[in-house]
Amino acid sequence: MRVGEVAKRTGLSVRTLHHYDELGLLTPTRRTAAGHRLYGAREIRRLQQIRSLQQLGFSLDEIGRMLDRRDFPLRKVIAAHAVKVREQIRLQTELCERLESLERWLDGRRDIPVEQFMQTMEALTMTEAMFTPEQMRKLEQRRAELGEAGMREAEQAWPALIAEVRAEMEKGTDPASARAQALARRWRDLVRAFTGGDAGIASTLNRHYSDATARGDTPFGMDAAMFAWIGKAMEAVRGAGEAGLTG
Repeated sequence: MRVGEVAKRTGLSVRTLHHYDELGLLTPTRRTAAGHRLYGAREIRRLQQIRSLQQLGFSLDEIGRMLDRRDFPLRKVIAAHAVKVREQIRLQTELCERLESLERWLDGRRDIPVEQFMQTMEALTMTEAMFTPEQMRKLEQRRAELGEAGMREAEQAWPALIAEVRAEMEKGTDPASARAQALARRWRDLVRAFTGGDAGIASTLNRHYSDATARGDTPFGMDAAMFAWIGKAMEAVRGAGEAGLTG
């Protein structure tokens, strides 16, 4: 194949292939009568090695030295590249799920200020920083247990519950009242739906939102006053030894 065909088939530019040649990294041994480079099976195989090693983070100088070794472990390089691609797929799949989750949340509450949208996005990107790897695994397992319908139901329930809590606060409802305790129980149950009843994850969530509202942030429409109010309501139902996002 000529350089143009190789470029078209691989998605690389002709300039990149010429650069590899200039570095002595990928030099076709055959040429046409007019002097055009011809790439055969040996060159294509070497090009695959170069691209795999680049994807793994090696510089072109390092790749050149590695490929010059007679005992170059091609199989190990391909296997390592496959592992990296699988990890990229996993991360992209998680990102897609998070974005779809946000989309469903927005569908349930269309009139959302831009600032709230940004705060929601920040909360999503901070998730992995908030939780330990073990907690992340538990959360992923919990998501699988709930399934798509269960996750959608929980996500749609939160905005409605937060709005109800806001309404009771503005009416001056006592956090220890029966109405407030009923809201606190629903709050606790939604937290359990998300965490699977894991106390460590609930504690992490509690700390995260407490810190956020103390800074003046309003994640998902919650502010410091609401967090304090629902906390008092939760204290009123603590006699059963059950805790939620505020306890």
